[in-house]
Amino acid sequence: MSITVARVYDPPTADRVFVDRLWPRGIRKDDPRIGRWVKDVTPSNELRAWYHAHRDRYDDFVARYRDELAEPPAAAALAELRALADTGHVELATAAKDVEHSHVPVIVAELTR
Repeated sequence: MSITVARVYDPPTADRVFVDRLWPRGIRKDDPRIGRWVKDVTPSNELRAWYHAHRDRYDDFVARYRDELAEPPAAAALAELRALADTGHVELATAAKDVEHSHVPVIVAELTR
């Protein structure tokens, strides 16, 4: 299993999976930088809004997000990503500016458990 993380604005790879709930600004729907879009693995709109208002509470965000990943439809989407990663390399792409404090490290941690 090989998982890497990139910003969606970086040059694409063949195994890219876009893991944001919202479509990135300035990117057309047919842009090859997106790859596959697995929207259901992302935090709910409610959790996203809460975290946006409480940026200083990343640990709380992670705990809440892990709870969401255990429930449908996020659990099924996480299983889809795990299946992709089990077959080889997968690149998780996000438009987040602060990738280190986004939902992506949580996804990577769950995939590598």
